[in-house]
Amino acid sequence: MQQKESPASRHVRINALDGSGSFNAYLAVPASGSGPGLVLAQEIFGVNATMREVADYYAEEGYVVLVPDLFWRQQPDVELGYTPADWERAFGFYKGFDEALGVQDIQACLNALRQRPEVTDGKAGVLGFCLGGKLAYLAACRTDADAVVGYYGVGIEAALDEAERIRCPLTLHVAELDAFCPPEARQRIVQALGGRPGVAVHVYPGVDHAFARKGGDHFHRASALMAHERSIATLKSAIGPHFDLAALWDKHCEYEFATRNVDDTMATMVAEPYVNHIPTMTGGVGFSNLHAFYTNHFVNSNPPDTSLTPISRTVGASQVVDEMLFCFTHTTEIPWMLPGVRPTGRRVEIPLLAVVKFRGDKLYHEHIYWDQASVLVQVGLLDPALLPVAGVETARKLLDETLPSNELLKR
Repeated sequence: MQQKESPASRHVRINALDGSGSFNAYLAVPASGSGPGLVLAQEIFGVNATMREVADYYAEEGYVVLVPDLFWRQQPDVELGYTPADWERAFGFYKGFDEALGVQDIQACLNALRQRPEVTDGKAGVLGFCLGGKLAYLAACRTDADAVVGYYGVGIEAALDEAERIRCPLTLHVAELDAFCPPEARQRIVQALGGRPGVAVHVYPGVDHAFARKGGDHFHRASALMAHERSIATLKSAIGPHFDLAALWDKHCEYEFATRNVDDTMATMVAEPYVNHIPTMTGGVGFSNLHAFYTNHFVNSNPPDTSLTPISRTVGASQVVDEMLFCFTHTTEIPWMLPGVRPTGRRVEIPLLAVVKFRGDKLYHEHIYWDQASVLVQVGLLDPALLPVAGVETARKLLDETLPSNELLKR
């Protein structure tokens, strides 16, 4: 399965540390042209399209990613899919794989990354999946990696005697239903590594091996998203990159609500972003759809007196969560919040929550939440006397916790 290389990606040669030759590695560089280094250790299917897509994904996060061909001593440039025949071939390569030499090849890639001009501060980590997940664990024990993340590594329980040699932050993601890591093996890993300083072992309930492989039979989006958030937190805390996410979000909001410039707003986002206003399911997925939505239904559709009052803000490794009051007078139609509702001239004050995810220094998505029933009460479309809903009181109690509680219970 072939995939065209982007202008920011290409193949490079890496010299083996034992002098036995050199091997190919896929290199993906962030749009900024520089960042911390990251070695991506493959699954048993070689450096296939899936691994290159993961590399490009982490380049978007700001890393200079190198994906070594770990099967090169058996057969160079293995690229397999996921058919039964490919699985059989993949297990053949896995059985013939020399683990110790694989870890040496990862060290060679760490060395090569640190020598590249694109890599900042000489920092480099390791990220691995499946076979690569086991190698990632071993890299934490045997290499000079600055941070390591491993997904559903196979056979880690057989190398727990090396745990005393772990020398960098390590995060492991374990699937509860993984037949390659049965309950007794999982328990040994958790007992041996849990509680060690700098080591985190996360078990994902109800999911199977390869739960983070998008498009795979066992892909579980919620678990994959949570695991990615934890992975990025581990990597950023140890090697970066460090972006002022709060300032980037503030600039995005300035373009949306102050200068009201769609192109400037889109420029703060990744190439294919998405926005989802949860209560009304308005927004857009992908650049063209979201640009059209912003142009026709959002940026120029908010009333002139619209204001956002910050209440609290939480900044994580890759996202910002803002709690705010969203206030306006309903003098214009607001398609994204009140689609099809003609202006009522009524005042609306509503608590609003924004969960804003970033990739690198660009917004990837926005999940926006508010109580639609409270909005409808305030514009006169719901009668609070007939339903268990509240109007402007929800906003006022957010600012003053001494206001009465449980008023609806008295009905």
